[in-house]
Amino acid sequence: MTYRVIQWASGNVGTKAVQAVLGNPDLELVGLYVHSAGKHGQDVGDICGLGRQIGVKATSSLDDILAMEADCVLHMPLPSLIWGNDPGADTENLIRLLESGKNVITTVGYLYPKAYGAEIESRLSAAALKGGVSLHGTGLNPGFIGDLTPLVLSSMSRRIDQVYVTEISNFAYYPAPDIMMGMMRMGQTPDQFEASAGRLKLWLGGLFRESVMMVADGLGCPLDEIVETYELALADESFTVAAGTIAAGRVAGQHWTWTGLKDGRARVVHETVWRMHHSVAPHWAQGPNSVVIAGEPTMRLELGETWLDDPLGATAWHAVNAIGAVCDAKPGIRTFLDLPLILGQNTMGPRA
Repeated sequence: MTYRVIQWASGNVGTKAVQAVLGNPDLELVGLYVHSAGKHGQDVGDICGLGRQIGVKATSSLDDILAMEADCVLHMPLPSLIWGNDPGADTENLIRLLESGKNVITTVGYLYPKAYGAEIESRLSAAALKGGVSLHGTGLNPGFIGDLTPLVLSSMSRRIDQVYVTEISNFAYYPAPDIMMGMMRMGQTPDQFEASAGRLKLWLGGLFRESVMMVADGLGCPLDEIVETYELALADESFTVAAGTIAAGRVAGQHWTWTGLKDGRARVVHETVWRMHHSVAPHWAQGPNSVVIAGEPTMRLELGETWLDDPLGATAWHAVNAIGAVCDAKPGIRTFLDLPLILGQNTMGPRA
């Protein structure tokens, strides 16, 4: 069976998704949604820098997208919780897409909508059931490292006392000022950060609450609460990285922790350390990303800096590889707890 796919957004992740869809014999690209009116009507090949035209035109009209015949939408915009003027836009767009009868795979969250509260979960579920389709959230982290990985490792456990995930990132070579300086508020003064960080906290809190809650529920340990803490590190002196210049005294690092508590005990913990340079906040956690499951047996999986050479591509392709499973699933919200093992089908062989 060939699945008809619409790509939503043509940024770094979206462009990589387009390339993967075009190279997969089980998938057919039938549409591209773009936010810029200047891209409306352009060929997807031109927008995504493919060096050739493919005969599919982009549209900036949501009505056009809703009217298209398609099996799945790969939803990959910058998240509305932190980008743009309408924090609720992603939820509303997902609802309209689902009600139009299109399965949706998104990389902006929604991997465990229960974390956003009963109202949002109920609206998304009702929209999926109305359209007879499914919603699935995925990605890299959240979407793989801090949730899918510990859930897979748990199959080798007799007893689990705690799951502890550590994500450590050095963004010195990440050439995305809109994300680093805009979405993540790096380079701001502490006062600017505190004044503008409300949406950042809302976005991150939603993402990692989803991850922590899904792991706990998947292991049969529903949490009593999730506690969030954060700390900032300031640049000792001015330095320049791929995303721009961080002035002395400006935010150059962030340390976030989400702790899932059950009966007063920390059962699932996600610690995130972001640095704009390796020298920032040396007292914070160092070393590779890791997943530690304390129990019987105790397991430690370490993912060093070189474990993955294209995180943006991995994010896109994790979504593309889920298309068949999501389209074939029963209608509703379908998380990693509901879907079968997702494999990279059609990724090995003559095309590789």
